[in-house]
Amino acid sequence: MRFFRLDLLTLLISLFILNSCKNPDGVGLDVDENNQLSGTLIVDTNITLNTVLEDSVAVSDLGRSTLGYFNDPELGTTESALITDINLPGGTAYTKPTGNIVVDSAVLMLKYSPTGFYGDSLASTYKINVYQLNEKPLGVTYFNSKTWSRSSTVLGSKTFLARPHDTIRVTSIVDGGADTAIRVVPQIRVKLNTELVYNWLNSSQAAQSNLAFQNLSRGLYVNIDRTGSTGAGGIIALTTGDSIAVYTTVTNGSTKDTSIVGLPISRYINEIKHNYNDNVKAALANTSNNQTAYVKGMGGLRVKIAFNRIAETLPKDVVINRAELVIVPKNGTLTPYAPLPKLTMYKSDLAKQRTYIEDMINGSANFSLLFGGNFGIPVKNEYRFLLTSYLQNLVTGKVKDYGTYIAAANESLSTTNTAPSIAATAYPTGRTILLGKNSPYRVQLKIIYTKIK
Repeated sequence: MRFFRLDLLTLLISLFILNSCKNPDGVGLDVDENNQLSGTLIVDTNITLNTVLEDSVAVSDLGRSTLGYFNDPELGTTESALITDINLPGGTAYTKPTGNIVVDSAVLMLKYSPTGFYGDSLASTYKINVYQLNEKPLGVTYFNSKTWSRSSTVLGSKTFLARPHDTIRVTSIVDGGADTAIRVVPQIRVKLNTELVYNWLNSSQAAQSNLAFQNLSRGLYVNIDRTGSTGAGGIIALTTGDSIAVYTTVTNGSTKDTSIVGLPISRYINEIKHNYNDNVKAALANTSNNQTAYVKGMGGLRVKIAFNRIAETLPKDVVINRAELVIVPKNGTLTPYAPLPKLTMYKSDLAKQRTYIEDMINGSANFSLLFGGNFGIPVKNEYRFLLTSYLQNLVTGKVKDYGTYIAAANESLSTTNTAPSIAATAYPTGRTILLGKNSPYRVQLKIIYTKIK
């Protein structure tokens, strides 16, 4: 009864409010005729999208590195191995404790990034293998085309499920007290060969300097063993700040003491390989009239877009009020693997170097936010780019189209008060499949223009 009376009271109050509105046309904002966008609308469907290979990308010292093997039914396989260095505690010479040292276990700890996983985290199992490098990483920038030499001996292996958001419990050694279980951030833990790790710490190089120790240990090569894994797999994103935890027991006379020696990892480098299927290879070989175009992150694929007949479609004596490129992903490719959350667009200059499109950097500090490229914004299941200034310059002949491209955007960068990056990037782990010219839902260029009288 109490709820009935409350509902009735609410209804009466609502009726009084609506009845007091004598002029419903006055509700809201007036439309200023001077601000209305007017002109002639045309839709150009002669735009072509053609798949091309992405440029080489820097894959060293990233804030988020990748490890994985992913068999995408639409594109083919992508593999990403992880290369690391190994350092002494504090980066200085190691002083061994007095007594007999036994390495009980050595655990490689790889921390998940909270963002960036792409693939199957439910049905797929992953087998990780760890090897020692045959070459030491140098203090230079490495690109994804680099192939690393490694030993054939497996230092450690583990089969696991990808759980980037699940914390785990591990045993923590307490100085002067009983060991206890603690909960740590989501991570992959792989036990390594204890004999090798003992030889590292017991060596004369470890006592000299961190550089001498690195020359001995060289580093690790970590990959996903495709034969020991099941399912489609995926790409796992990892953060920096990992290490090898060496659990030791030191016997000095009648005293035994357990401790942990941490060997920090300061460098992550990726080795990325793409093996595309026949559909993608056909798209790469075809330079025109593609029904499908592919954009792939991790230095994979980009799309060259051609405004073939824009000069014929529009006369030169026009002012373009608005030009918007509308691209729709291929139906059926949005699940179970999501499309890229953001695409970027750029053009080439006369020297074939990447440069910004006028609409991306002109105007206010936040103008790049209006440029577009975000999936589903402002229209669901679409990518949209604002190209008003660029198309105006093409039509009038002020600029030439030396090549215009759509590529995976570095979604980790903020676009607030800065122009977005147009450099080739290793960050996005996903892909997007776009519909080209001959598709029923082909790419469209919507233009509103006014003819100069």
